[in-house]
Amino acid sequence: MVKEPRDLIPIIDELGYVIEEELATVLFLMLKLEKPLLLEGNPGVGKTQIAYILSEYLGYDLIRLQCYEGLDVNNAIYEWNYQKQLLAIKIHESGTKSEKEKEDMIFGKEYLLERPLLKAIASDKPSVLLLDEIDRSDEEFEAFLLELLSEFQISIPELGTIKSKNRPIVILTSNRSRELSDALKRRCLYHWVDYPSMDKEMKIIKKHQPDIESKLAEQIAEHIQKIRNLKLDKTPGVAETIDWAKGIAALDGDPNAIYNSLSCLLKSNDDIKNVREKLFN
Repeated sequence: MVKEPRDLIPIIDELGYVIEEELATVLFLMLKLEKPLLLEGNPGVGKTQIAYILSEYLGYDLIRLQCYEGLDVNNAIYEWNYQKQLLAIKIHESGTKSEKEKEDMIFGKEYLLERPLLKAIASDKPSVLLLDEIDRSDEEFEAFLLELLSEFQISIPELGTIKSKNRPIVILTSNRSRELSDALKRRCLYHWVDYPSMDKEMKIIKKHQPDIESKLAEQIAEHIQKIRNLKLDKTPGVAETIDWAKGIAALDGDPNAIYNSLSCLLKSNDDIKNVREKLFN
């Protein structure tokens, strides 16, 4: 395990993610204090990727829960295998077991379907639990998370309380489509993931396109900084920057490659027209 935050920077960099000292410090504290980490920021800035990188660095399984409106306990924590339960009832209905014994039997762990939250808690080995886009879920679901994030345990009425065998590393991401509750925030460390600076964007481009000329990488990063200041339907994120750099590289020899490959970067015709008009005319 690393001894100080700066030790994380070359390790994470080697895994393909450009990281600055502030984020390295937050990740270091998350691992040391064993507290969940809430990452907020605009879509496409690399919040989700941090969980994947940590999973690779630690050698832990990644367990991901994609949040959405209407997400409930059955899809997030657990549900019973009703078909298997009904089959068991059929098999034992003429047996000598009492009704209480039958009920205890069909609500055993072998009939339980583990969803991501329970899977992370009940796992025999440590994991990274990613609660992706938590802001898309509703406030009722947030209440489900409070026990998990405080005590790392889950209560199942038919079985009782299941406590974590190996406390998972928990990362929550949010695009701030709504404000999260204070109760949830109190349980987490916090970091805002912003769009990268020009210098960082150049490093990201070179990380994913190591053969690219420095001048071209600088030119792409400079254009991206200007494009993000325009009023667009969808502001391009880091993934789109990488796609654009790859598209430009694929058009090697085309003197208008930057102009002709904007479809790699922008996701609507209006945005493409807007950028061409504002930046290239």
